[in-house]
Amino acid sequence: MKENKMLRIFRVFLIAVICFMCLIPFYVLLVLSLNAPSRVFYEGNIFVPTFTWSNYRDAWVKSRVGQAMINSAIITFGTLSLTIILGGMAGYAIARRNTAYNKFVFSLLIGCMMIPGIIITVPLYTLMRKIGAVNTLWGMILLCSALAMPSAVFIFTTFVRALPVEMDEAAEMDGCTGFDTFWKIIFPILKPATASFVILNGFGVWNNYAQAAFFLQSRDKQNVPQAMSVFFQQFGGAKWHLMAATAVIAIVPVIIIFLIFQRQFIEGLTEGAVKG
Repeated sequence: MKENKMLRIFRVFLIAVICFMCLIPFYVLLVLSLNAPSRVFYEGNIFVPTFTWSNYRDAWVKSRVGQAMINSAIITFGTLSLTIILGGMAGYAIARRNTAYNKFVFSLLIGCMMIPGIIITVPLYTLMRKIGAVNTLWGMILLCSALAMPSAVFIFTTFVRALPVEMDEAAEMDGCTGFDTFWKIIFPILKPATASFVILNGFGVWNNYAQAAFFLQSRDKQNVPQAMSVFFQQFGGAKWHLMAATAVIAIVPVIIIFLIFQRQFIEGLTEGAVKG
């Protein structure tokens, strides 16, 4: 009994140490963002900033991160909405219709998850130019949706397979069509799967730089990683307080989204582990 108690204490201590180490970079970033421009970081008390709140105002204006955050929000919301709707319906059809064609499509999508998106950038750029989607937010939404669709289908198929078929049969007896069964019965139950997909893929879409560098070329269409890259290159390490403030502003929406969906995400992982 004493040994188990000591083991639990050691685990808690180890978790606390790991969390502390993970928080150190964020604290350093926060201190840098609040330091006065004239202050050298290693002089004085390095753990306490000078609380120069005007750094955030200057960073917001000079980096144009506000417009970039709007662009990233539109791209992320559009991508997640499209992939959740189409991926959810595709996952339901594949899970409930165990045909050879559906098995082939599912295997093909799983295979697509193994191909890095950067490899197909050149043919994608040719296709995007032909349809006039280069340097447009809707084109970026379609591109990110295509890259995220295999993951969405995989997640929703796995969760739907864990649900009893009797739910569909009961809905059919009540006069529901397959479309009605999915949206009224199955989809509301897939909230943990949806939250898992939002967290796993939403951050990647928000922080997408590889494709955005090719397909979003004008300044008013840039997303957050592009705007930060241009801003950092402009100052070249000369103004750490502004660069740190810009980074803090950029990660705030990501933290808020994670805090909103973390409970559903953990429930989704737990449910998938138990039922799988």
